[in-house]
Amino acid sequence: MRGAGALALALALGLGTLAPPRGFAAEPGLSLEGKLVQGGLVVGRTAPGARVRLDGKPVPLRPDGRFLLGFGRDARPEAVLEVRHARGAITRRLEIRKRTYRVQRITGLPPRMVTPPKEVLARIRAEAKMIRAARLTDTPRPFFDSGFAWPAKGRVSGVYGSQRILNGKPRRPHFGVDVAAPVGTPVAAAAAGIVRIAKTDLYFTGGTVLIDHGFGLNSVYSHLATVTVKEGQRVAKGERIGTIGATGRATGAHLDWRVNLFLTRLDPALLVPPMPKEPR
Repeated sequence: MRGAGALALALALGLGTLAPPRGFAAEPGLSLEGKLVQGGLVVGRTAPGARVRLDGKPVPLRPDGRFLLGFGRDARPEAVLEVRHARGAITRRLEIRKRTYRVQRITGLPPRMVTPPKEVLARIRAEAKMIRAARLTDTPRPFFDSGFAWPAKGRVSGVYGSQRILNGKPRRPHFGVDVAAPVGTPVAAAAAGIVRIAKTDLYFTGGTVLIDHGFGLNSVYSHLATVTVKEGQRVAKGERIGTIGATGRATGAHLDWRVNLFLTRLDPALLVPPMPKEPR
């Protein structure tokens, strides 16, 4: 079922075609398009009504037979994909390419942003709960068919997976791509979807927008100076959603752009071409 529709979708998302893993022929009942790499997204297609499992865990299958697979920053080197449908069963052992991540040291942050005081912990937990719920939203419409584009233009100042050292203290890795640009630089929706979060002052991320692209795929835009969309609003790919700022935990004006498949954090840079170079 490697049809023109699956290929067109993969190209729109910036995904490459996967060659069948070693030792397996190309099965007529399964196609995979994407990058088998830590941080990668794969679009699969199989027979409608099939059952799909990845490493023993169920994967949601859509009525048209499509499904999404996401591999996190520290995904293991092998994943087992199982597909069962009326005509039989398919098992693929997927080799996930390991990446080497940078170490990024950031200094000059206010101490309360590195180690929050006790009086703000309840606020931080409430905001984290809200964001988690939005990331778990499973909208059945594939808005991501629009494909992805850079949400802002500027210098890439931070990359996915880098280990963060904040004011000399090791913290969680960075799960997004940072785009440095002046305050007020327009920020657009990277792909079509529905706005699930549109807040102007979250503790860590300041002005924040989360867009639901369907099938559990979502994107987050942080540190915005202004937010120009509302929760529940439909947005098109390239539609303005706010402007770059330095709100929340930030040392300068930039956009922190993230992409998730439910709770799995993906690398946004794998979904778009290289950042366009500014004309001299």
